Amino acid sequence: MNLNIVLYQPEIPQNTGNIGRTCFLTNSSLHLIKPLGFLLNDKYLKRSGMDYWHKIDVHYYNSFEEFYEIHKDKRIFLTETFGEKIYTQAKFKIGDFIMFGKESSGVPQYIVELLKDNMIRIPMIETTDRSLNLSNSAAIVMYEALRQMNFPSMK
Repeated sequence: MNLNIVLYQPEIPQNTGNIGRTCFLTNSSLHLIKPLGFLLNDKYLKRSGMDYWHKIDVHYYNSFEEFYEIHKDKRIFLTETFGEKIYTQAKFKIGDFIMFGKESSGVPQYIVELLKDNMIRIPMIETTDRSLNLSNSAAIVMYEALRQMNFPSMK
């Protein structure tokens, strides 16, 4: 697999479906940290995933602690609106994990503290109440990482 995309407690099934589809088409894995804000048989998840869902390399975790215990020896980038480093400044490698928080509130502060050395952001206008859509953000960062790696296993 090229990359590992991690969604912390995703709330909107269409976002998760779109990200899953992007993961499948870029030979990347999707990691979902529960609780999810939808059921896995949700029609919007299936529709946005375009029937790719059964082909996606998806992993489920009951908590962040479970995820972190398994992957703490890997590079985990945290994408947050207040990160100091812009995502294009990160030097991505095959196998990296790129984590995104829940749509409504991101990730808890303890996760920010834990992953602060690898926190990145996507530039946007300064605002206090809005950020880019989760599936758009994931695609932006994923394709920059893949570009840096010369699009491995992709034509």
